[in-house]
Amino acid sequence: MSTHMPAGVGPRLRKGESRAVRYVLIGIALVFLLFFLLLPLAAVFAHALEKGLSIYLQSFANAEVFSAIKLTILTAAVSVSCNLIFGIAAAWAIAKFEFPGKSILITLIEIPFAVSPVISGMVFVLLFGLQGFFGPWLAGHNIKILFAVPGIILATTFVTFPFVARELITLMRSQGRDEEEAAMVLGASGWRTFFHVTLPNIKWGLLYGIILCNARAMGEFGAVSVVSGHIRGLTNTMPLEVEILYNEYNFVAAFAVASLLALLAVVTLVAKSLVEWKMHSPERPVPELGEPRQ
Repeated sequence: MSTHMPAGVGPRLRKGESRAVRYVLIGIALVFLLFFLLLPLAAVFAHALEKGLSIYLQSFANAEVFSAIKLTILTAAVSVSCNLIFGIAAAWAIAKFEFPGKSILITLIEIPFAVSPVISGMVFVLLFGLQGFFGPWLAGHNIKILFAVPGIILATTFVTFPFVARELITLMRSQGRDEEEAAMVLGASGWRTFFHVTLPNIKWGLLYGIILCNARAMGEFGAVSVVSGHIRGLTNTMPLEVEILYNEYNFVAAFAVASLLALLAVVTLVAKSLVEWKMHSPERPVPELGEPRQ
């Protein structure tokens, strides 16, 4: 008796099986998105608006809440700017040059991903606290790092600095060094090569890293909680203010500030998706000399 299937049955079965598996996987992903993302976000906005839009908006008129928003924006702006400079320099050095200790540098960049944010904050306490390494000297010169804005910025910069560098290292390695070397051979200086060759090639990856870095900087809680001192109106960022408002049973204000953070997260996800789409979309070819641009 022949055990062979009729022609075409095998491919149809495999196609049916793959379709069923695809639908099951998509269904599982959608269920997880519903219960772990969409429902929590909806609950935050529902609680924030349960007493009306006017009460919701009044929550942001509070001086302490407004101060927390300003400090969060300032901290994110400074830390992202520092990480932008560091990320470009580190990625360029690692991707374009060979030097002793290169693998160690890559490992060091990954440390904030492996260390708890609370431990990251404790590092700065050991360095700049009154009993820390630099504490006595700072106190003698009346310089305040901990329980002040500089400590918050340092802690936030530390926990976010892998984002830009990690994205650019992978991108620059994949692109190689051919275009930069060709520009150098044609007489371009290092800075000219960077601005006219390297930067255009990495612009979307750079923007992607900045978006992720900014999202983490605005939402950071653990490290900032350790170094801030929780001084309301002075050293509280938005995540810390949410915690205090919630502990005071001021649920509407707490969820109002949380909804602003959630809204920033949604905007970040949309921007991230747009950048990812742009990164993977084919670039329009550059017209030849004398050819009209489209």
